[in-house]
Amino acid sequence: MPKENPKEIAEEIKKVVLKTSEPIGLPKKPSQFSISAALTKSEEAPEKIIDSTKKDLPSQHFSETDLQNEWKKFLVELQEKDIIVYNAINSFKLKKKEENIVVVTYPSESAKVEFDKIRSDFFNHFMHKVNHFNISVEFSVDITMKKEIITKRKIFDKFAEINPVLKELDDLFKLDFN
Repeated sequence: MPKENPKEIAEEIKKVVLKTSEPIGLPKKPSQFSISAALTKSEEAPEKIIDSTKKDLPSQHFSETDLQNEWKKFLVELQEKDIIVYNAINSFKLKKKEENIVVVTYPSESAKVEFDKIRSDFFNHFMHKVNHFNISVEFSVDITMKKEIITKRKIFDKFAEINPVLKELDDLFKLDFN
């Protein structure tokens, strides 16, 4: 029986590739911005986040003013840390509905995605501040909260509706209002 060299054995071990029976990565799920998912989306009740383990924790009273003050402070801090998330969520409205319910009104789904990134930071801080740990959150969409960016072109088009001669001048002189 011939003796094998230890280097040859080590090379053979390196050549062996282990394979799994199923993929290691996470399964694919449709994007939140998928058109087909939006078309098949059914009407849903407002999302409620309720944790049954919170029942035993303290629940001191907090006011609407407490909520608004902490939200403003949080936005100021967020503006310094992450301006992109701040710009996405600064128009959100938080209201105290009942003793344990806070309603978050947001303008769009994309803004809500940004809010979800920092939601736990804000509510953890707020719950500790007011010593009320049984807060549940409801979400509602208000499309009228969207901020429209008014460009020079949109202003011109608005004036052109009022005075059609401006449209003729634009066609004649090829004015550029960008």
